[in-house]
Amino acid sequence: MKLLPKLGRRPVTEPGEVALHARNVQFDWSRTEPVWMKQEPIASHVLNALSMLLPEGERMFLVTFGEALELVKDEKLREAMIGFIGQESMHAESHNGALEEVLSAHGIDIEPYVRQTEFLFRKTLGPKAAASEAARQQQLVERLGVIAALEHFFAFLGDWIINADLEQFDTDPQMLDLFRWHGAEEVEHRMVAHDVAEYFEIGYLRRGALMLLVFPIFIALILRGTKFLVHADPSLPDHRYPILIGRIFAGMWRGSIPGIPSLLISALSTFKPGYTPETVGSTAQAVAYLAQSPAARALAS
Repeated sequence: MKLLPKLGRRPVTEPGEVALHARNVQFDWSRTEPVWMKQEPIASHVLNALSMLLPEGERMFLVTFGEALELVKDEKLREAMIGFIGQESMHAESHNGALEEVLSAHGIDIEPYVRQTEFLFRKTLGPKAAASEAARQQQLVERLGVIAALEHFFAFLGDWIINADLEQFDTDPQMLDLFRWHGAEEVEHRMVAHDVAEYFEIGYLRRGALMLLVFPIFIALILRGTKFLVHADPSLPDHRYPILIGRIFAGMWRGSIPGIPSLLISALSTFKPGYTPETVGSTAQAVAYLAQSPAARALAS
């Protein structure tokens, strides 16, 4: 079994802005099972639930940023948006491949949950007909604000998974590399969605209101997805929500999944005047992982 690189402490010196680009990756799922942290089956499905949300969510990001890109005149921001779009497209396809070749291939029918995510991201959060151009632009700003809120969480989760000692739970290296490669790129491009929302003048009040809306919905979707997977996995008992939540909190205590308190504290940091996600994670550490990621190196040109 090939071990993933250990990065240790965050580098002290940050590289400043980096040019964003999509990295081709290759994963071999032939030996990966749905419970990919052998000692943490519930935590495995918490992160699998995140994987079920990501492909449709990131496709919504691509559609929304494609609309916004036509209206952005700042060339530096446009360049960052194009890099962001490339990275998010690769994330969506890579997680979709994992869903098909790990969950579906092992008899877990994910289609009912995936259809729910399609409705959420395509219908509820997708583009809608508007009475005027001004109304259409306001809808676009709100969707950009939702993306900025989610990208804050993804940067937080990316920083967490780069630094979490998940190897101690007898973890599949392919799946761990998928999440760490993805998480490192989330840290790398953490400023883009925020900067785009600011460019479209989202404002402090609307940004805060969207975070208050997005945070509980995000947690509820992850919990619902975990319950769905535990129910569908024949290797696990079908826990009711009270027991399942207790086991999730136990996983948080052991460090196999991030804790709700730390995620809440991170969410609240967005209410500080002058907030930016710059301090969420380390660009130097993210780039260092991306240079060593087995999946990224497999197809490096």
